[in-house]
Amino acid sequence: MTTDFFVPSRRFTVGDVARLVGASLSDGVDESAEISGLAKAEAGGVGTLVFVEGRKHAALLKKLSATAVICTPDLVSEVCSGTVAIAHRRPQLAFARVGRVMFPASAIPGPLTAERGVSPHATVDPSAMIEDGAIVEAGAVIGPNAAIGAGTVVAPNAAIGHGCKIGRNGYVGPGASVQYALIGDRVTIHGGARIGQDGFGFVFGEKGPERMPQLGRVIIQDDVEIGANSTVDRGALDDTIIGEATKIDNLVQVAHNVKIGRGCVIAGHCGLSGSVTLGDYVMLGGRVGIADHVTIGSRVQIAAASGVMDNIPDDARWAGAPAVPVRDFFRQVSAIRKLAGRKSGDAHE
Repeated sequence: MTTDFFVPSRRFTVGDVARLVGASLSDGVDESAEISGLAKAEAGGVGTLVFVEGRKHAALLKKLSATAVICTPDLVSEVCSGTVAIAHRRPQLAFARVGRVMFPASAIPGPLTAERGVSPHATVDPSAMIEDGAIVEAGAVIGPNAAIGAGTVVAPNAAIGHGCKIGRNGYVGPGASVQYALIGDRVTIHGGARIGQDGFGFVFGEKGPERMPQLGRVIIQDDVEIGANSTVDRGALDDTIIGEATKIDNLVQVAHNVKIGRGCVIAGHCGLSGSVTLGDYVMLGGRVGIADHVTIGSRVQIAAASGVMDNIPDDARWAGAPAVPVRDFFRQVSAIRKLAGRKSGDAHE
């Protein structure tokens, strides 16, 4: 697949691809064959690299039109003639790594304008520290005593509040705002995200809810990505913390005092209530909601649209609303179907 928006960073060959992913090629393969694009296995085309993940998709190998395919070693013999097989135990992972090198602009957002350095049309407080190599685009606002590291892009109309620190080689997208936050290196904050606004903290008084002071910060560690229009509230009397390499999708709400571990993946429309704790490598499907003060262990997987009301131990898989261990969830579904007089395969009335 080729588009007007992304072009290869340089010329790539089949041999280059194999070396990038640490794979070996069969004897007699033309390593000089050029790879100019990436595509789905169903599409392919001359000059393209595709991947086939798992034996259940093996039928695709017999009708490929691509120049090369990354597949598992057990499928190499099934690749049709005319297509070079690159063996790797995890084809999709290898394909992703090639893609990031071939099309770096597709993986790491860049400036929207041709300006470099600090735009004369940006508003930067004299006390702010902008390292050489940072880019602050037109319309951006950098507040007093803020700091922006080298290689970081602050896109048009983004706002960085007073005292905020943003590390190197990061990105703050158009229209995003960052307040009361300390942010590490290589952090991507996509357009429209809101970081560090006050949390939803109230206590009921005689005339209704009264605001509790929100005095904490947001701490975002290295290599985090936060999707467009997501929100991360600052802590109340503690900090909100997002651990290194965690990836957060669009339209996610992270409330005050939440602690998220390393390497977590949080899909769109999730909501983490105040003081929730996630361990390392947690995976939340889309639209998961977690009640306040709940603790989720490390390596937990929670199915989409689940509502979590209880603590979950390490290595568990839960589903449902209210969420329960996944085996219990399927037992509940089966019992409900039996009560309704339907078999699992019956259509709904």
